Amino acid sequence: MGAMAQDPITQKLLLDRFVDLDTPEGLRAELVEGELVVTPVPDGHHEHCVSRVVDQTHRRSQTDMQFFANNGLKLGNADGYPQDHVIPDGTVAPRDLRLSRGADPWMSCSGVAMVLEVTSSKPRTDREVKRRGYARGGTPLYLLVDRETSWATLLGDPESCDYQDLRAVAFGRPLPLPQPFAFDLDTEDFL
Repeated sequence: MGAMAQDPITQKLLLDRFVDLDTPEGLRAELVEGELVVTPVPDGHHEHCVSRVVDQTHRRSQTDMQFFANNGLKLGNADGYPQDHVIPDGTVAPRDLRLSRGADPWMSCSGVAMVLEVTSSKPRTDREVKRRGYARGGTPLYLLVDRETSWATLLGDPESCDYQDLRAVAFGRPLPLPQPFAFDLDTEDFL
């Protein structure tokens, strides 16, 4: 974990300031386990990987899915920290739930089927910190496309602060996605 635990007043002040933060163009800000994480706009390879997941999700999922890019999610909070506010590279939910319709800029994870992260400038945040946050938020599936290691990992069965199920494949091998997706994700084009 990055920051030290904070007293309730400091947590509230940090959260209030974060929510009112005016992030400069070209950057995005998240609050994860008490740490302000600011990242630049992703590069082309990052967006290519996101695009490949979106294409397959729309074409191959057994359930008609809706994909949100840069959608703010409120997660649970780690002990001694304010509530996590993250912006996954992708949020996927069954289309018939219409989660985005009328949603606040920071919405809950309720109804979300899967979140997607593609590693960029801070891979540890995606591999460890966000993993714990998504599990605390009860997000059923977390798909991590790790460009540094060339592995795609699907985490499922969230419990407390982590996922109990892990499936990982090297890029180029298919990664089975369970219901409501029910197809093998082709990772060949991530290379």
